Amino acid sequence: MEPLDTTTEKQLQTLAEWMQNKKTIMVTGAGMSTDTGIPDYRGKGNTEIPSVEYDQFVSDPVWQRWVWARNHQTWQTMLRLKPAPAHEAEARLERAGLLTGIATQNVDGLDLKAGCQNVFEMHGTFLKVECVICGQVTDRQPLHERLTKANPDYPLDLDPAHVAILAVADRKAAEACDFKTVPCENCGGLLKPAVVFFGQILPPDVMSQARAASAKADLVLVVGSSLVVGTAAYAMQAGLAKGAPLVIINRGRTMYDRSADLRIEAGASETLTRLADLLGA
Repeated sequence: MEPLDTTTEKQLQTLAEWMQNKKTIMVTGAGMSTDTGIPDYRGKGNTEIPSVEYDQFVSDPVWQRWVWARNHQTWQTMLRLKPAPAHEAEARLERAGLLTGIATQNVDGLDLKAGCQNVFEMHGTFLKVECVICGQVTDRQPLHERLTKANPDYPLDLDPAHVAILAVADRKAAEACDFKTVPCENCGGLLKPAVVFFGQILPPDVMSQARAASAKADLVLVVGSSLVVGTAAYAMQAGLAKGAPLVIINRGRTMYDRSADLRIEAGASETLTRLADLLGA
């Protein structure tokens, strides 16, 4: 982790004072997980190819094979990842009773690995699989075993920098892909990763829980998100509507910088670790 400069230290001391004996909702994005090696997809050097959309996936076996091939590789990478210091600090803040909840745009499950409990996975989760036909939701691990049996010699790429949360819509690569998919064991239908594809609606129950947690909050703390995607803004609305201060911790500009009561230009791990220390969490 990078050392904190004097300005950032003073800002964190101010934030700790605001959070003391109050309730905060955390709204988190990709910047929470970059210290694990997972790239920030809105950062520099990432592909500009759009991802496979929901309608493409459900209507075309070529995309189905490609999505599951990339998911099969990424799942094995995810299994090996440990939570970043940012996730560990987040869990400390929650255990100290300082959070109403964690509304995350991430699907990597690292908040849960760190021991966080009240997590609202607004974009779904990589840890589950859902059937498009019967709606059954199951754990990802049993499917991994079935996919491995069907594709025993499929090459692996375990570099976190190459993970595919959503597979890019590379038609040439998809057509060359010979990965074998497997059906739902309950109904024989099409399985998909339980992450929200473009073209799908966000999970209504999860979004309602995030909004309720926001409404109970005395402060809204955004960490590691550019706030370009409207999901995060939705999770912030109820808290901001009641006058809760907005604090943003992020590397790079965000859509809400001008509205922030406190803006900290720094990484998630070093700031949250220090914040938890200051609050005695």
